[in-house]
Amino acid sequence: MAGFAGAVCVALVALVVLTLAGSGVGSAPTAVQLVVTRDFGSRVLHRAGPLKAGEGETVMRLLRDHDAVDVISGGRIVQGIDGLSSHEEAGEPLDWFYYVNGVEAPRGAVATSVHPGDHVWWDLHDWSQAEKIPAVVGSYPEPFLNGIEGKRLPVRIECAAASPSACSTVIARLRALGVPAAVAAIGSGGAPETLRVMVGPWGGLEASLAQSLERGPRASGVYARFSANGGALSLLDQNGQTVQTLSAGSGLIAATQQAKEAPVWVITGTDIAGVERAADALDRSTLQDRFAVAIAAGGAIALPERSGTL
Repeated sequence: MAGFAGAVCVALVALVVLTLAGSGVGSAPTAVQLVVTRDFGSRVLHRAGPLKAGEGETVMRLLRDHDAVDVISGGRIVQGIDGLSSHEEAGEPLDWFYYVNGVEAPRGAVATSVHPGDHVWWDLHDWSQAEKIPAVVGSYPEPFLNGIEGKRLPVRIECAAASPSACSTVIARLRALGVPAAVAAIGSGGAPETLRVMVGPWGGLEASLAQSLERGPRASGVYARFSANGGALSLLDQNGQTVQTLSAGSGLIAATQQAKEAPVWVITGTDIAGVERAADALDRSTLQDRFAVAIAAGGAIALPERSGTL
């Protein structure tokens, strides 16, 4: 098995080298995008762009320029946007959160700069099951194009030996965007400032990442959970309750972030067919405005799944 894994990695590296030779690394786009949604992206309230970031632009200033904003705490915290304020719904708290290039910002909006190419996303959602959702997929192709806080980060695609076809698809999708990416086996070692994309069946993912996702949204921010053997994928609602369970041939595209590291994307599934289905779904139209996506035979399912209380 080790020999096979090595052969797969060599073949994939060769593919990347050939692709790099055939097309130069593209420059990242510089237009800024602003989107305002609610309920984990399920309802788009306002979309603006392409925009240009002015000198000294901040997330708060960008929002104020395009939406009516209510603030508290001396103007540091957004309480409401366009008349929709933080509140309780069905006994659960809803507040405004924002993401830049698919990453939850570590600072308030008045202290976060907007850089060329940034995708700024505000969402009003229930945080009772996850006080922190560190990374989302709905800003794709960010953060691969413009990185984090104005710094474009290296990208590493980590491939399970069992999924060479899915890995080749992911490489091709990122290369088509002009994103250079190294290729390695899953679990190749830490890289705090590298965006990692893990491609492979659930049972073949890095142990620490799998354990984080297994603990549910409170630990990972992902509203899905695999069974112990990886053969079933439970889709959760905003209350952390299972809405439906997918079996063979089902995939998942999600992002999370571990302490002091860049985000990690997972393109995984219940089996090889599920991973390939997830890899095929790695595109802007499927991921736009979604926190994470499950892939079933009938198509993509936004996560968390909507329950009757939304």
